[in-house]
Amino acid sequence: MEPKRIREGYLVKKGSMFNSWKAMWVVLLEDGIEFYKKKSDNSPKGMIPLKGSTLTSPCQDFGKRMFVFKVTTTKQQDHFFQAAFLEERDGWVRDIKKATKCIEGGQKFARKSTRRSIRLPETIDLGALYLSMKDTEKGVKELNLEKDKKIFNHCFTGNCVIDWLVSNKSVRNRQEGLVIASSLLNEGYLQPAGDLSKNAVDGTAENPFLDNPDAFYYFPDSGFFCEENSSDDDVILREEFRGIVIKQGCLLKQGHRRKNWKVRKFILREDPAYLHYYDPAGGEDPLGAIHLRGCVVTSVESNPDGKKSEEENLFEIITADEVHYFLQAATPKERIEWIKAIQVASRTGK
Repeated sequence: MEPKRIREGYLVKKGSMFNSWKAMWVVLLEDGIEFYKKKSDNSPKGMIPLKGSTLTSPCQDFGKRMFVFKVTTTKQQDHFFQAAFLEERDGWVRDIKKATKCIEGGQKFARKSTRRSIRLPETIDLGALYLSMKDTEKGVKELNLEKDKKIFNHCFTGNCVIDWLVSNKSVRNRQEGLVIASSLLNEGYLQPAGDLSKNAVDGTAENPFLDNPDAFYYFPDSGFFCEENSSDDDVILREEFRGIVIKQGCLLKQGHRRKNWKVRKFILREDPAYLHYYDPAGGEDPLGAIHLRGCVVTSVESNPDGKKSEEENLFEIITADEVHYFLQAATPKERIEWIKAIQVASRTGK
């Protein structure tokens, strides 16, 4: 019997011989990880055996790359993968860890485990805590804060984070909250904004997180930007970046000139409603932007050039200026999710 497919999707993989990063279609099997140049390929470019392997997440070997994890084989070969966003990385990491444990225990991989999990009281799931903090109703409130003639958008103060941890009963006291907040910072779930919080991170203090009303922080995918002559590296001044990120991930996009298809990382923002697309292998600046206000988005069943195609899950965005964009999702469910999210942004965003 062929190994069961556990998870599949686009990830950015670092080359084993060169330092280039390229988007690959990655398939997690019960006994290994296969990676393909594109989804429709019949044979993989390589296979990573999971037996005896170790996993490192988050992997901080590459300074400006977020959401990277590393798989090290028994032959001490390192394989680096980068996800498009935090939840995606954590999903891959959970399944790879579970598959590896199943191999060691001689068990079959199953989503619903009957194993009773014993958790120590002091053990906290940082990924789950991060998602709770981001909850729009019960989480940490994102604000526009002003300091030193600069306006920090979509961020919050250090003492607000500790207040939330204590009131949410995630910690017993503020000192314990400092330890947890520092862990969230070290793991990349929180980012420093402004000189005070950045200096604390770069310093030698035991806790790099500050329980301070003048120390600002933000979620890495929140749409944070700073105005008014800021020296921050994260400065984004253009109006189109002000919207809150509501969805992100990798899709195939057809080029307008050559009509070729390439994997792009997409970030959907609302108010104003924009869909930016990036080279998934790196680069902070987008390759392009689609203004979604008044657009029409629909599913399509064939390639726009009229040729019959084996590819599925296509959809089309027609902007108010009548520019056509053709995109392809990995699964029918993903296509529906993107269409619904874009429709909402096109109606509510300016």
